Amino acid sequence: MAKITLQGNPVDTLGNLPNTGNQAPEFTLVAGDLSEKKLSDFSGSKLVLNIFPSVDTGTCATSVRTFNKKASELENTKVLCISKDLPFAQGRFCGAENIENVVMLSDFATGNFGKEYGLEIATGPLKGLHSRCIVVIDEQGKVAYTQQVNEIVDEPNYEEALKAL
Repeated sequence: MAKITLQGNPVDTLGNLPNTGNQAPEFTLVAGDLSEKKLSDFSGSKLVLNIFPSVDTGTCATSVRTFNKKASELENTKVLCISKDLPFAQGRFCGAENIENVVMLSDFATGNFGKEYGLEIATGPLKGLHSRCIVVIDEQGKVAYTQQVNEIVDEPNYEEALKAL
């Protein structure tokens, strides 16, 4: 399990992010139109998984805005923004912010994504939500880069993640 903090207070996750070089675990998440999206639906594209607790918090919203700006410049790459927020909340946020270049996906239905990727918060006041992480997956579905943000309120290192592409 990863040891992270929430405003300096220790928090644990259920496990660790997938290892670089390994095949990315398959997932099924819910899109804004309530359809299911699987990892295999994005086959042949590079992926940046921007994972966070809730789009209704400042740092999470900033990460979506930042990746939305960067996504339009990335070749053969899709940015998937993943949380346990309901698809309706994700859609409301994107509409209000004119977010059009990222794919919002929700793990609310089963929570399996957070468990399979080892990033679900296991202790503390955000227990059950996703920790802040970046996972980059190459065109063959292999994990090219991972980043577990040590302090939940901090932003990820966008440049390091994008270098992995």
